[in-house]
Amino acid sequence: MYTHAGPEIAVASTKAYTSQITLLVLLVIHFAETLEIPETEMIGNLKSELLELPSKVSMILENTDMIKDFAKKIYKETDLFFVGRGIDYAAAQEASLKLKEISYIHSDSYQSGELKHGPIALIENDVTVVGIITDRRLVDKSISNLQEVITRGAKTLVITNQDIDKKLFPNTFTIPKVHPFLSPVLSIIPLQLLAYYVSKEKGLDVDKPRNLAKSVTVE
Repeated sequence: MYTHAGPEIAVASTKAYTSQITLLVLLVIHFAETLEIPETEMIGNLKSELLELPSKVSMILENTDMIKDFAKKIYKETDLFFVGRGIDYAAAQEASLKLKEISYIHSDSYQSGELKHGPIALIENDVTVVGIITDRRLVDKSISNLQEVITRGAKTLVITNQDIDKKLFPNTFTIPKVHPFLSPVLSIIPLQLLAYYVSKEKGLDVDKPRNLAKSVTVE
């Protein structure tokens, strides 16, 4: 299925990810209508919100100074962690991948609920943990997980479209509200930009990361 995202110029593509998510949502809508699923109101809402995505993406891109400033604080670090619950975990995985690809900083992504089952042992003073919170049903649990890493000395960056206490999380980047199924399209953009700005601070070639190729030529 063609994404119609246009040619990829950089090796570490970003638009491919957002285009694929959008295409999958369109595919789900098509299946739902073909099977005459009764949730017609949800389908209508998804269609409307899909059309609003470009303007919401523009809103994010016009206000990136906070992400740029945070990149200046962490570009010398050697380890980062990304956490999220539910659909936010998918965005955490992509964010971690992008940071590795173009900044060469080691990073891992975890389900927020699994932190206590091992990963929390890696948290110490000044380690950076990036949390993604876009599902209103999981806000309290996600906040609790981030508070646990803060008490162990971590500094946090939170990407959210929910109303959270900025006193608890001073490094909070707010994205526009959107249907949870579409939230990965918006939540990943500031995180892709974080990887970009970190790479630029390190003086690296963002478009041509080492050891990556546009196509697999060997097994």
